[in-house]
Amino acid sequence: MPENSPLQNFINNTYVDSTATTFFDIINPVDESVVGRSPASTAEDIDAAYAAARSAATVWGRTTPSARQQALLHIADAVEANRDRLIDAQVITTGQPRHLVSTEEVDTTADQLRFFAGSARVLEGRSSGEYLEGYNSQIRREPLGVVGQVTPWNYPLMIAAWKIGPALAAGNTVVLKPSDTTPLSTLLLAEIAAEFLPAGTFNVVLGDAGTGELVASHRTPSLVSITGSVRAGIEVAVAAARNLTRAHLELGGKAPVIVFEDADLDVAAETIATTGLFNAGQDCTAATRVLVAEGIHDVFVDKLLAEVAKVKVGDPDDEDVLYGPLNNPRQLERVAGFIERLPGHATIATGGSRIDRPGYFFEPTVITGLQQDDEAIQQEIFGPVITVQSFRDDDDALDKANDVDFSLSSSVWTSNHKRVLRFTRDLDFGAVWVNTHIPLTAEMPHGGFDGSGYGKDLSMYSLEEYTRVKHIMSATD
Repeated sequence: MPENSPLQNFINNTYVDSTATTFFDIINPVDESVVGRSPASTAEDIDAAYAAARSAATVWGRTTPSARQQALLHIADAVEANRDRLIDAQVITTGQPRHLVSTEEVDTTADQLRFFAGSARVLEGRSSGEYLEGYNSQIRREPLGVVGQVTPWNYPLMIAAWKIGPALAAGNTVVLKPSDTTPLSTLLLAEIAAEFLPAGTFNVVLGDAGTGELVASHRTPSLVSITGSVRAGIEVAVAAARNLTRAHLELGGKAPVIVFEDADLDVAAETIATTGLFNAGQDCTAATRVLVAEGIHDVFVDKLLAEVAKVKVGDPDDEDVLYGPLNNPRQLERVAGFIERLPGHATIATGGSRIDRPGYFFEPTVITGLQQDDEAIQQEIFGPVITVQSFRDDDDALDKANDVDFSLSSSVWTSNHKRVLRFTRDLDFGAVWVNTHIPLTAEMPHGGFDGSGYGKDLSMYSLEEYTRVKHIMSATD
């Protein structure tokens, strides 16, 4: 591709020009420089990508689980071999610290692809047998065929792996639209994977929200999966429903982090500071809504502030940096807007402002004094902002924890085993961590309820969502 030319889509294992007449700049959030131009891919582009995927489905869908496993293992190895290229492609559009992208994105992507490589060979169903006299029944678990996927900007490479891993392992072909602000690492992933996949198996189309709507509303896919905002998830669900297409939605979060008197407060404060501010708080599972027992509220806030004061914000090449800039000017405006609209009873204990330098950097921020119905408690800020409330007793803690529209993740900090059992049962969230917050593993499902959407990423549950079940009955007499 000539220098300064617009980015291209990746269809049928090669880069192709978009038919778009509308283009937009891709911005480096560290210094606000233009690092590329993306097409707003058209309906014609989406048709071409789905046609390629549909053609490839008859090839890839009939490969053996062993062959799919080997392909995914090769892709995982190639991801690690191209570590520096992937880091460069991602950092220039996210501003994330290079050490974070290396471990949390490249290493995790390779690991999760290897998990799904293995999972391709262990799909299960009811055993063949005579469940009705004179007839034999068996179950076939088959790929859906073609799937459409839309990924966000906060973890572009890793979440792309969450999408393509189970889809490819189950024998599906993919049309994926990455975020408009962070497409480069996803494009490179498709290029790397192409060596090991039939042409048309993994296609990437670039564009804005309008392009995403075209991907979701197309008649070809049997499932559309998105990780994104609640607004975007609703739009995808509506678009998919018009074609009776399955939808898989991993949306926002507002994780409660419940700290009791009998918790290790030093460990809790250190962990919450890190997991609340990690990736600039741009994580739907981030520990940003802290609920602390009344009797230790002030002590815990002091401990938390001491840990937050240690957090370093800065450029991607600095190995001591916990987080870099917010991803884009819209997100910076969103986070700043929450601060500007804080009610009078709230207190900004630290931070609260944009950092005075080029780029979309925002201070580590802690807010106290908020009430349950305040906007900053009820809505996802998606920035480096931690709120701290107090609760009276166990019932009050549960009521406040569950009193939001999101149900993705949560954590409880206590040494009381009976309390652990009660809270892990009664917290209305898809994940509950005990005396920790945010770790994920490929073997366990990730996904929420209610306003956080439905469907699971990771684990065998995710793989099963990318399959359909067929009953075959044969007369035996």
